[in-house]
Amino acid sequence: MAKKFPLHPMHPERICWGCDHYCPKDSMQCGNGSSRTQHPIELLGDDWYTVGDWGIEVPEVANESHSVPQ
Repeated sequence: MAKKFPLHPMHPERICWGCDHYCPKDSMQCGNGSSRTQHPIELLGDDWYTVGDWGIEVPEVANESHSVPQ
């Protein structure tokens, strides 16, 4: 079973997000090359999960705290 994907990790820059191992950036198990896969929050910002279809279930609390003003 896959691990639950974190919406707002504490230090996303320290981890490779390329698979379910979530390895430290300097000790990747999957051997996907020399660079780590970034967390979407690093690329798209705090509300990354509101844009697009990520295929994850977002708790209502998270939706309310990061709602986009209209």
